[in-house]
Amino acid sequence: MATIGETQPAKHQEVGHKSLLQSDALYQYILETSVYPREPQPMKELREVTAKHPWNLMTTSADEGQFLNLLLKLINAKNTMEIGVYTGYSLLSTALALPDDGKILALDINRENYEIGLPIIEKAGVAHKIDFREGPALPLLDQMVDDVNFHGSFDFIFVDADKDNYLNYHKRLIDLVKIGGVIGYDNTLWNGSLVAPPDAPLRKYVRYYRDFVLELNKALAVDPRVEICQLPVGDGITLCRRVC
Repeated sequence: MATIGETQPAKHQEVGHKSLLQSDALYQYILETSVYPREPQPMKELREVTAKHPWNLMTTSADEGQFLNLLLKLINAKNTMEIGVYTGYSLLSTALALPDDGKILALDINRENYEIGLPIIEKAGVAHKIDFREGPALPLLDQMVDDVNFHGSFDFIFVDADKDNYLNYHKRLIDLVKIGGVIGYDNTLWNGSLVAPPDAPLRKYVRYYRDFVLELNKALAVDPRVEICQLPVGDGITLCRRVC
């Protein structure tokens, strides 16, 4: 705690912020210099609406949204999937990056949250790219895996959902993404808890899901079907490029 007269470090203004940077002031610099000035107006509007929601910690951070938007353009993605939508900030980032005939299969168990952002997505003129399905993702993924027409059909898949099912998702998604396509797993550094000592004071949900994230990271590190890159963007994102 700072003493009287001691200058406290500047705090970031990003709601739902999960940056692993040691300095809040440095993160705020990134936002104000490189992210917010380039943020499309619909994404800014959705970010501000989401900030008022009680579960706003679930949202994708603005810097990660910018990263995903640029990544999708770099790989010329057209057919994508998103597992875990919440209010749709990352979904909108994806939709804005895709060509007009691009498609996103969006899966989430809560349509009510998605409908918070839907008016903004519609106003942005990209709602026609989104096929939203409410319900657990695994049953639908199993149906798709059973249909060879879906094999290798996705250019990009983004997963930001139940961490205890990440490995179950990976076992199915590896067949659905094309060779050369990319799967992105969010939260793979999990609040920095992966290197915390066993007796560290962690929030209950952080401690519960930590082992599942550790298990995923170990599995991806030795999976010969993908090339990987783990980045400290947001709460950590691991990109997996399918090679076989």
